[in-house]
Parts: sequence; C-alpha cells; structure tokens
Amino acid sequence: MAKTTIKFKDCVARFEELKGEIKRGQFAPIYLLMGEESYFIDELCNLLSSSILSPSEQAFNQLTVYGKDSEAGQIVNLCRQMPMMGSYEVIIVKEAQQLRQIEKLSHYTAKPQDSTILIVCHKEKSVDKRSAFYKQCNAAGVVFESVRPRDYEIGPWLTQFIATKGLRIGNKAVQMLTDHLGCDIAKISNEVDKLVVSLAEGTTEITDRDIEANVGISKDFNNFELCNAVAVQDVKRAMNIADHFARNPKDNPLLVTIMALFGLFRDMFTINYLRWQSQKKGVPFPNDMELMRILKKSNVYAIGELKQQSQHWPNKKVFNILGLLREYDGKSKGIDTGGMTDGELLRELLLKIFMQ
Repeated sequence: MAKTTIKFKDCVARFEELKGEIKRGQFAPIYLLMGEESYFIDELCNLLSSSILSPSEQAFNQLTVYGKDSEAGQIVNLCRQMPMMGSYEVIIVKEAQQLRQIEKLSHYTAKPQDSTILIVCHKEKSVDKRSAFYKQCNAAGVVFESVRPRDYEIGPWLTQFIATKGLRIGNKAVQMLTDHLGCDIAKISNEVDKLVVSLAEGTTEITDRDIEANVGISKDFNNFELCNAVAVQDVKRAMNIADHFARNPKDNPLLVTIMALFGLFRDMFTINYLRWQSQKKGVPFPNDMELMRILKKSNVYAIGELKQQSQHWPNKKVFNILGLLREYDGKSKGIDTGGMTDGELLRELLLKIFMQ
C-alpha cells in the first residue's frame, strides 16, 4: 500500500476541525478513523462516544465491539437496527485493523441509515484507499487519517497543545519533554495533563523547573544542556553531563543523545553553508523567519543562538563531526563497541568532537 501523503500539520488541523464539528453536534453517519497515530483516533472516538447520546440513551443505543472478536456481517446487522427511544444507534468498532474481511462492511456503507452512526477505529495503518469500503466512507461520511509526527514536528505541536490549556512553555522545557518522551503523543499528552494539574494556581508558563519537579527530568543534566555545552565548547560542563548520563543510562539513552547532537551539528552545517553562499556568491542570507522555516524551528530565540554558535564551528570540522556521529550511531546499536558501555562511548565521542 502506498505511503500516506498527509502531512502531520494537516492531520492536526483536520483533528481540530472535527472536534469543533462534534462539539457543535454536527455528526456524520460514518466515521472512519485510521492511521499510524493512535492518539488522534482515540481522542475523536472518545469525544464522539460521549457527545452523540446522553448517558441514559447510551445504555440502549450505543454498542462497542472489537475487531478481533467480531465478524463484518454481525456489524452490518447491528448498524441496520433502529434506535430504542433515542435519536441514533451508535456502533463503535475498535481495533478494526483486526477485523477479518473488513471490506464486507461495504454492504452497509454503500447505503448507510440516517438513524445509525458507525465509528470505525482502524489503527497502525490505513484502510486500502482503492477499496469500495474506503470510497463509500469518504463519500457518505468522514474519513480521518492520523499520521505520526517527525521529530522536528513534535516541539511545535507540544507548544500548540499546551496553548490550548491557556499556558506557555519555554524552549528548554519543550526539549526536555520531547527528549524524555520522544514522539509518543499519547504519552506526552498524559504527562502534560498530570503536569497541569500539579501547577500552582496562577501559573502561566511551564518552565524547566516545573518539568524537573513534576516529570522527574533533571533541568541541569539533559540533552538540551549537553548540546548547549558542546555548542559553546564548554568541555567541563559537557563531560559532567556525560558522567550523569552514564550513572543514569535508562533515563538517558545514548541513541537519543546522538540524535540530539546530530540535529545540532546538522543545523550549524546548514547555517554555515548559507553564510558561505552569502559571502562568496552574493546569495542573500535568509532572515530569521526564513531560517525558522528552513531549519524547522518553532522560535526565533533558537535561531539567534544557532547563528552565534555556528561561527565557532567551521563546516570542515562540522563535516567530520557528522561522520563521527554516524559512526557512534552504529555503536549505540551494538556495532563495534569493543565492549564499551554507553557512558564510555559518549565520553569518547565528546572528546573526539572537542578535538576536531
């Protein structure tokens, strides 16, 4: 099956649009919620299940079935039932990716009933867009395709997500959370919800201290601080952070640290190249807003720091360092480690970087 062409930002925009429609009571007869990112699918399904019928109506007219334990024919028959003392019959199919012969649902989706709302939650992958089932869902109802963010997209999403709660979050706090939790939106959402509850009344911005106190991530020993120390060539500080990582390897995986360092030097390489183009070829150097777009950054402050830091790392050095990072990426996965621990590998890598 062809890979989706849906972009994460478009997925988020459509998610917010659908939430608004559901909250206004604008329901479609069919919802096909599909794709790799389960968070958006679960959120929309939960919102639909709590919004269409009142609690008293749900007891009679709302039924949840699971793909593994169901047959497509049974679901078709359920969808054709009339509601009892209510406006709608709501049928929710969870884990629909495990439903055998899901295409047979087309026997219903070809001609859905006005009194039934069918919600199909198809995770891990998308339904075959060539199938009659998909085409009918798209024609008669709503198809939502949920995609996972790339690493550079999670920071802006997190900032936007926290803004919906009436709060701001600093750049360092964003990186602390994303380094610790990765691109798992469900996990990030859960941690943020717990964090918001624990904040003091009147708080308007989530800081690195809030993250340290409530999520358990050190504000002084993390990949954000390590990258800053390396960027300004503070050897002592960088090695102290590496020692902390070595003592806490489960909280600070080497692969994640290498990815953070790679991102730093990749960005500096790009800025240095653009600066060289400007000086040698007369190509205008991009303004900060354009650099934000090129480097996929979410704030101007990070751009200002990168421009200043990159002046201390000429591209001849940066090119060699990117090669080192690729080498140690392999070592972080167990290739040619020579029996060294992750902590020892990180210290060795940092020394080689500073010796360039």
